[in-house]
Amino acid sequence: MRQDNADAAAEVLSNAGFDVSTATIDVASRQSVHALVEKATALGDVTGVLHAAGVSPSQASPATILAVDLYGTALVLEEFGNVIAPGGACVVIASQSGHRLGALSAEQSKALATTPADALLSLPMLQPDQVKDSLHAYQLSKRGNSLRVMAEAVRWGKRGARVNTISPGIVITPLAKDELSGPRGEAYRRMIELCPVGRAATPDEVGTVGALLMGADGTFITGSDFLMDGGVTASYWYGELAPK
Repeated sequence: MRQDNADAAAEVLSNAGFDVSTATIDVASRQSVHALVEKATALGDVTGVLHAAGVSPSQASPATILAVDLYGTALVLEEFGNVIAPGGACVVIASQSGHRLGALSAEQSKALATTPADALLSLPMLQPDQVKDSLHAYQLSKRGNSLRVMAEAVRWGKRGARVNTISPGIVITPLAKDELSGPRGEAYRRMIELCPVGRAATPDEVGTVGALLMGADGTFITGSDFLMDGGVTASYWYGELAPK
């Protein structure tokens, strides 16, 4: 959303020899996402989409998290799914947090996966009396991302394209730093200390999985979610991080 961030990324890519065009968008706005799609298609075929926009529990209210992380992802998948070129691929960054949400009913899962984007936030399960805190909103959004991608893989497949999610654990980014210094910081540090690998991830490690999913070696993979969290979820369900 910030032009200075877009400009900084563009400079890095330009210095590496890429042709770059920047745009700042609000993923929670259909008009904004559609404008990005129009700008992208004006440059040529869209063969790759990487969607990493999101806000964390310490950064926003439940309503904002649902709008950006859940609805915004649905918009991006819907709009780019209308134009993605044959052989194209998309990776959506979800989160380990979606794997720690309790089981949803089959009806709830289907609703998150298939409800038209503009009706998504009207679902009864997403109303303020049902989603009362930011963490719950985040977990629902990230579970919704992986479910949405599974459903969208069917539609994208008809265009000869693929779409997957990556659900990272704690990766040292500005978002993670906000969480580590926020009200849930102690819990985050505990996750790092008690997970099987005993550390946080780097962005490059997530990028390596993204490169597999976007590239020629990943052409049999679609509608899938890749949990890469250093074993935090394993420890949450079966180890020292299990709730008491």
